[in-house]
Amino acid sequence: MRNILLLLIFSVFTTAFIHPGALHTAEDFSRINTYLASEAEPHNTTWTLLTESKYAQSAYQPSPKETVYRGSNGVDSQNYASLYKDTAAAYQLAIRWRITNDTSYADAAVNILSSWAATLTAISGNSDKFLASGLYGYQMANAAELMSDYSGWDSKNKTATATMLTSVFAPMNVRFMEEHNGQDYYHYYANWDLCNLASLLAIGIFTDNQTMYDYALNYVRTGPSNGALPVFAIANHTESKFNKTLTQGQEAGRDQGHSTLDMVLFGVVAQQAYNQGDDLFAEYSNQILNAAEYTAKYNVGYEVPYTLYESYQGAQYVISNNSRGVVRPGFELLSAHYSQVKGLDSSWTDAYRDWVNVNSTSGVEGGGGNYGPDSGGFDGLGFGSLLYRIS
Repeated sequence: MRNILLLLIFSVFTTAFIHPGALHTAEDFSRINTYLASEAEPHNTTWTLLTESKYAQSAYQPSPKETVYRGSNGVDSQNYASLYKDTAAAYQLAIRWRITNDTSYADAAVNILSSWAATLTAISGNSDKFLASGLYGYQMANAAELMSDYSGWDSKNKTATATMLTSVFAPMNVRFMEEHNGQDYYHYYANWDLCNLASLLAIGIFTDNQTMYDYALNYVRTGPSNGALPVFAIANHTESKFNKTLTQGQEAGRDQGHSTLDMVLFGVVAQQAYNQGDDLFAEYSNQILNAAEYTAKYNVGYEVPYTLYESYQGAQYVISNNSRGVVRPGFELLSAHYSQVKGLDSSWTDAYRDWVNVNSTSGVEGGGGNYGPDSGGFDGLGFGSLLYRIS
C-alpha cells in the first residue's frame, strides 16, 4: 500500500484537466445564469433557498480543528460537525460567487479553505474516520475546485489547501481502498468505497494529479470491492412492462438510507469523471441508471424483485424496508444526466427526485442545512434543482 500511496501523491502532474471540472464546469454556470435571468423554475426557487442558507453568507466564520474525530475511540470527543458544516459553507459560498461574481462570497469561501489548510493535520476516531475522509474530502475538494481560478485566493493558501487534501485526506482514501481497515474487500458496504473514490477523483482534478484520478476511475470500473460497478451489482431484474433493467444494489437488503446514499455517491463519482471526458454513467449498460431505478422504485412505494445477498452480517433474504421513503437529496443529478442529457428512460429516478423535492424545504432540492443538523443531512452537496436541472 505504501508504494501505491507514494505513487499517487508524488506522481507527475498534468495540465490536461478541465477547470473548473469536478461536479461543475464553466458551461454549467452559463446555463444556470440563463435560467436565473429568465426566472425559470425550479431554478429560481432553488437559488432563493441557497441564498437564504446560513452556510452561504459572506459573514460565515469557520471553526477549523487540528484533528477531526468521527466515531468514538473511547478517549477523544467527536468534533467532525465543524468539518461538515464548514465544508458545506465553502461549497455554497463558492456557488454564490460563481453565479454572482460577488467577491465577498469568494473571499469567505477561500477563508474557510485556507483556515482548515493552516490547521488540520489528521482525521481520527474509530472506523468512521474513513467516512469523514471520503465524504468531506470530496466536498472540500469540490469547493476548492470551484475557487481554483479566483485571483483573490493567495497562491500560498491555495497551495496549502492542495497540500492538506493530498497529505490528510488522500492517504486515508487510498488506505481504505487498499486495506479496508484490516477487513476483507466485502466487509464494508459500498458507501464507504464510494465516498473515498469520490474524494480521490475530486482531489486528483483539483491538484492536476492524473495518477490519483486514474487510480479512482479504474477502481470504479474494475476494482475488487463493493464500490466497483461490477461488484456492486447483485442481480439484474427485468421490468417487463417497461422493458427496463433494474439492478439490485449491494445495500438493498441493509436499509434504504444507505441504498439511496449509494446512488447519490455514484452520481458524484460519475459526474466528476464525465466532466473530464470519462463516461462512467454509460458503463456496464448504464448500470448506475439501472441501480437508481431499482432503488427509486422501491422508495416511492412500489415492490421490486430481490435476490438473496450474503453480507458480512449474514444472509439478507428480503429487501429492507428500514428507512423506506427516506428524503435524501442527490437524485436531481442522476435524473438530469440520464433523462435530460442522454434522453433515457429514468422515470423511477425522476419520481424519487420529485418525492424528495415535495418533502423538502420550498419544494426543491436543498443542500447542507436543509435536511437536519446531523451528518446525514450533509452527505450530499445538493441544490441540484438549480445546478443540474435542464429546463
